Amino acid sequence: MGRVENKVAIITGAASGLGLATAKRLAEEGAKVIMADINAESGPAEAAKIEGAVFVKHDVTSEQAWEALVDNVVSDYGTLDILLNCAGIVQLASIEDTSEELWRKINAVGTDGTFFGCKHALRVMKQQASGSIINMCSTASIQGGPNIFAYAASKSAIRGMTKSIACLSTQQGYGVRCNSVHPGNMSTPMLDAMYNIVLEYDPETAAEMDKMWVGNPVDVANMVLFLASDESVSVNGAAMVVDNTATITEGAVPRHG
Repeated sequence: MGRVENKVAIITGAASGLGLATAKRLAEEGAKVIMADINAESGPAEAAKIEGAVFVKHDVTSEQAWEALVDNVVSDYGTLDILLNCAGIVQLASIEDTSEELWRKINAVGTDGTFFGCKHALRVMKQQASGSIINMCSTASIQGGPNIFAYAASKSAIRGMTKSIACLSTQQGYGVRCNSVHPGNMSTPMLDAMYNIVLEYDPETAAEMDKMWVGNPVDVANMVLFLASDESVSVNGAAMVVDNTATITEGAVPRHG
């Protein structure tokens, strides 16, 4: 207990999935958590279940909204110690089927949202000479994702962003760390939605998906907790993979149990 005691954290995409799991873990370890999400239906209810958490409706695609959120948090809490950029959307489509509208939609949330979040978190964190920025990536930025083209491109951009921020902070002596987390398939509403689409259009592929390993969101939350805590003080610019060997195994990692 207390691994991030009294630290102040903003988590985007916190109303569900990996963001929600991480909000719970950081709060359990003593953090004050601002759960930021566009989903104002389930977000407040989820925040009400977590001691030390509050919900804020937030549009990650707006730089103005980011500037206001970060400034309000610093004004209310006196600091911003942790930022987890977790908001993201995915839609099945190869490059051949990706429209300009879909490309811009996915990148507005994932790429632009992460850029704005990092920019304004860094702005205040460097003034206090401390802070941990954590960007949720994906194994799609390590392996090819032919049928999630725009999503894979967005996550690859975020991976490069992360390393550039980490190097800048180190070279300029800002004292801010920036790392990325790369989950494989995790049991989240996002994965469930993709599975249901595949099941409808390609039952054979869905049957193969049933045999594949799927992780628990808390496994990713624990990695974020490590990066958010002072235990990872020398970890900067790292790409932390949470996939049970999926990116290094020939073929698929089987589901057991």
